[in-house]
Amino acid sequence: MIDLRSDTLTRPTEAMRAAMASAEVGDDVYGEDPTVAGLEEHVAGLLGHEAALFMPTGSMSNVLGVRALVAPGEEVLCESRAHIARAELGAHGAYNGVTMRTWIHPRGQVDLPVIRSLFAPDMGPFFVRTAAISVENTHNFAGGAVLPLADLRDLKEYAVGVGARVHLDGARLWNAHVTTGTPLAEYGACADVISVCFSKGLGAPVGSMLVGSGEVVEEARTWRKRMGGGMRQVGILAAAAQHAVEHHVERLAEDHAHARLLAEACGVDPAEVETNIVVVPRRDASDAASYVTRAAEQGVRVATVGPTTVRLVTHLGVSRSDVERAAAVLARL
Repeated sequence: MIDLRSDTLTRPTEAMRAAMASAEVGDDVYGEDPTVAGLEEHVAGLLGHEAALFMPTGSMSNVLGVRALVAPGEEVLCESRAHIARAELGAHGAYNGVTMRTWIHPRGQVDLPVIRSLFAPDMGPFFVRTAAISVENTHNFAGGAVLPLADLRDLKEYAVGVGARVHLDGARLWNAHVTTGTPLAEYGACADVISVCFSKGLGAPVGSMLVGSGEVVEEARTWRKRMGGGMRQVGILAAAAQHAVEHHVERLAEDHAHARLLAEACGVDPAEVETNIVVVPRRDASDAASYVTRAAEQGVRVATVGPTTVRLVTHLGVSRSDVERAAAVLARL
């Protein structure tokens, strides 16, 4: 079975397992795990920020990242298909008491004129204040679309001017970095708080990182514990993430090439596939469900991500020969 449902399906390589087995560990709730501390310092430096906090999941990282910028009763603006709005089960409202308003863009991009029209300054006790703007790079449900650096810079400049802050959901920021050549620190300069993930394209089994100022990270550390996310000898997992950052970033270009091959087989313009995600439109919901079933019957797993859309995701667990076989099956379908 060739599994293209998600890049979260990867398994640790032998080299990664060796790094995990030999990791030096300590109690991270006491701040005494040297492998975790080293990873946090490394990733904060890559993104040009002061501090970072290792998280068990990207959703927790996003929830605590948004919480650091938006007080209860305030709002965050985001694109309508953003992960924080669609795929975190309402956690931002349930835990943080924040509200959201959204703009719509077919490629999940920054639409600054619309953001300007949505933005609500502090207008007293009658209206919700916009405290932050969240963007997602790459944008998952927009087919792994990359947000241009110039647009992110313009957004940050606007946010500073109106007294708002910027949250960047960079779960797949590594993919944007590889496909554009943009240094990670340049992306980091466009946001106040950033979340990056190790357990997707980089292939680590668990883990994300919240990056920001020292003040933001210390507050997030308290809330991580409050939410049950305090971890003990977690250096075993941090070692896997560190190995992934050191060895699995540049190889993401292979996943991007594989995705374009799948796109062509499915009748999607390869030029529109920037990273490792291909979204295939179907006629209706029954057709999308049938497509998934028929593909599985022929040895290829794909998944629906909307009523009429199917998603294919390439990753390090899928070889070139696997992709070629999958492409042949999907082309027939």
